[in-house]
Amino acid sequence: MKILIVGAGPTGLTLAIELARRNLIAKVIDRRDSASTLSRAVGITSRSLEILSHSGVSERLIKEGIPIQSACLYQGNHLALSLPLHSDSSYFPTILGLPQDRTEKILADSLSSMGVTVEYQVALNKFQEEGQSVVTLSSNGKEEEFDLIIGADGIHSTVRKNANIPYYGFDLPEQWSIADVELDGWPYPQTFTLVQVKPGIVVVSVPIGKNRYRFVGNCEKVLEAFPMPLKIQTVHREGVFKISVRQAKYFSKGRVFLAGDAAHCHSPVGGRGMNLGIADAAQLAKCIIENNLDQYSPIRQREDKRVIDITEHARKLVTAKSVVARIAFSTILAAANHLPLIKRKISQFVVEF
Repeated sequence: MKILIVGAGPTGLTLAIELARRNLIAKVIDRRDSASTLSRAVGITSRSLEILSHSGVSERLIKEGIPIQSACLYQGNHLALSLPLHSDSSYFPTILGLPQDRTEKILADSLSSMGVTVEYQVALNKFQEEGQSVVTLSSNGKEEEFDLIIGADGIHSTVRKNANIPYYGFDLPEQWSIADVELDGWPYPQTFTLVQVKPGIVVVSVPIGKNRYRFVGNCEKVLEAFPMPLKIQTVHREGVFKISVRQAKYFSKGRVFLAGDAAHCHSPVGGRGMNLGIADAAQLAKCIIENNLDQYSPIRQREDKRVIDITEHARKLVTAKSVVARIAFSTILAAANHLPLIKRKISQFVVEF
């Protein structure tokens, strides 16, 4: 079977690895000049590590990443909740912090060891189904035939657009900001920190390396908005972005399949974007190998929608401006502080979700 994977981010690389370890070699192309050097997604869940353990990738990720052992939630300067992040029943006991470019490098090295090299500076221009195959034309002028084409090429997916698959959803009106920095003397090297700065404004800090942290918030300058003193040594990256919450109408059409951001996108609250793509890739590889492709779209659409709905609920809860919503959130935090069972359930859910 000839398979073309368009996009060499975590989703495309995971799919290629999952196929290669089952002795099915796919062609992987990417329009970029080379692998990404941006930190982008930074949280790897236990479920993703379990998926990647079959190829040996998770061992390298765990060796390099930062285990996030606890979470602290502040309302202004008041510590509203502190809880451990731990699960005894999951593959890895907590969430792993690691910049996406390092995750991609480890995935690409593993794929290369299986005899597959990503072809960079190759964009998919167009394709069309002809009988039992898909005929593609790439930017290098080469025309090829494939049995399947996989769009793992992000939110602005060329594959999705060429297949005329609707991408339903909405854009959030506010602007978010991001910063990737090295800090000196930060006292929470393995702690996820969320601060409700004021009604409607939330900023987050996540450890992603030794003395290195990701800050993100729904404001224009997250480092200025963060209320705790920061001794910044190096700023690796700063930027602003808009958030879309969308899901493709279907994840497959004929011999064309979508995975990762090409199929869905949502806010960074919950840190599940990259992890959903990894899960998509594992499911799609399984369906390809088992010749059960009709199951891919309904399985992943249902699961991805469930995760997106939960993350949207969480985003609305922590960024709410209304008095009623803020009281509800404070009530949840207070209950978790005074009832160990609730705190334990929240901790377990965050790790296993």
